[in-house]
Amino acid sequence: MKLFVADAFTATRFAGNQAGVVLIGNGEDLPETTWMQKLAAELKHSETAFIKRISEKEFQICYFTPDGEVELCGHATIAAFTVLREEGIITPGIYQILTLAGKLEIEVSGNAVWMDMADPKELKIFSEEEAAELYRAYGLTADDGLAVMKPKIISTGLCDILLPVSGQEALERADQNESEVIRLSGKYGVVGVHLFWPSLKPGETAHCRNFAPLYAIPEEAATGTSNGALTYYLYQYGLIQTDVENRFIQGEYMGKPSEILSRLSFSEGVPKIRIGGQAVVTLSAELY
Repeated sequence: MKLFVADAFTATRFAGNQAGVVLIGNGEDLPETTWMQKLAAELKHSETAFIKRISEKEFQICYFTPDGEVELCGHATIAAFTVLREEGIITPGIYQILTLAGKLEIEVSGNAVWMDMADPKELKIFSEEEAAELYRAYGLTADDGLAVMKPKIISTGLCDILLPVSGQEALERADQNESEVIRLSGKYGVVGVHLFWPSLKPGETAHCRNFAPLYAIPEEAATGTSNGALTYYLYQYGLIQTDVENRFIQGEYMGKPSEILSRLSFSEGVPKIRIGGQAVVTLSAELY
């Protein structure tokens, strides 16, 4: 087995979101779950992907945070397929991945990776009272939200609370009460909370911050699944059009600026979302 670290959703080393990537060699089985969990906890990246080739065009991936296994991870997938390409294991083309979120398509080009999200699902719209509790967990009030947008839980593979704020000042001012967000995440059965404000600048869709303390991730620099969910959310409000590339900015308040791309289309009346971006490999090592 070989270990890599890659910075995802960026073309610059030491920006974006770091992910561990473990390549399982031919003839090797996926390690025991407890071993993968221990390695992810040791690495302390927000996610570590363990990837094994099943056939020429198909791979199995398991994803672990420092605190537990998750069904899907966008930035770790972008990182994993960048590693596969840079190591000469794959060439640009279409591939399939088997995950706990289902079988998904990956498109690899010479400098980017695009991946399918699971079909979007709106799971909850928060009441005014519930929304006020969410804003308080970040030192904000309901006045820091957007009157025309309600906080919701949406999943494109992982469940997140999407919490709109009124502008860059509110997004920067947000100060997480970690124990309260852990409690709320458990209460609503979500991975974390995705704060955002829709940008009015050309070439930008939204600025975001993502928090998942329930999974030992105080704040994350780039999240593919959350911005996949946000793509569907903003489409519901008419702020995203079909078959257009969207650009989400994240990690800027952590000193790790990231750029996550998305596209939304329809297939037989069902919304389909793809997330894309670049990654840079920063480290490789043998595992013993």
